[in-house]
Amino acid sequence: MLAEIQKLIDNYFYWLKERTTIRQIDDWVEITTPYLDRHNDYTHIYAKNEKGGFILTDNGYTIQDLKLSGCDLDSKRRKMLLETTLNGFGVKRNNDTLLINATLQNFSLQKHNIIQAILAVNDLFYLASPMVANLFLEDVTSWLDSYDIRYTPNLKFTGKSGYDHKFDFIIPKSRVQPERIIRVINHPNRDAVTGMIYSWIDTKNVRPVDSKAYAFLNDTQNQTLTKAVEALRSVEVKSVLWSKRNLIRDELAA
Repeated sequence: MLAEIQKLIDNYFYWLKERTTIRQIDDWVEITTPYLDRHNDYTHIYAKNEKGGFILTDNGYTIQDLKLSGCDLDSKRRKMLLETTLNGFGVKRNNDTLLINATLQNFSLQKHNIIQAILAVNDLFYLASPMVANLFLEDVTSWLDSYDIRYTPNLKFTGKSGYDHKFDFIIPKSRVQPERIIRVINHPNRDAVTGMIYSWIDTKNVRPVDSKAYAFLNDTQNQTLTKAVEALRSVEVKSVLWSKRNLIRDELAA
């Protein structure tokens, strides 16, 4: 068993060496690794001699790519998640650039650390859908708070079927508006929209007769949500496109 594991480790190092290429770009050396990013492209890092050692960096690609893809990293919680992840690998952030210092003795380790940090940041903010959903939920929460819209978060209602259904916010009845129930949908695909439709159909009969349902839809990635909006409207769920959220502000604040 020990010999078999050692052979697997040796094969891994052989694969890593054979699939790693380098080329000179001015004062930098571009290192192309066999690790794939979320675009299925090879991950690149850049190395440069500095003060008797080396600096290794992603040249700003990782964070800039996330920003261009609509992943905002400016909120307090996201900054904390990002810094915690980078600190775990000893990687620093200079604006959008990830970097780490290395010596001759620890070059391989530091190269490994910055590559793992790049992959972890991508996983944290883009590949792990529950985390991404939580981040969009944070955006909605911050928006509600910014306009002093009162709410109770994270509630479950038992529907007519006996099954529980989770909603993200409930805004209590006021003198001018009935109870308002909200679910946040980060990826408004067919499954998510169908889930909201079923939850509301099963729940509406156990709530006050004039209760309203809203679905906040993240349209930062997909601007064409006509089918989702129409499907939700068919069961009297009001869609709130994130890009047009201020149109509904007064209705929720009342």
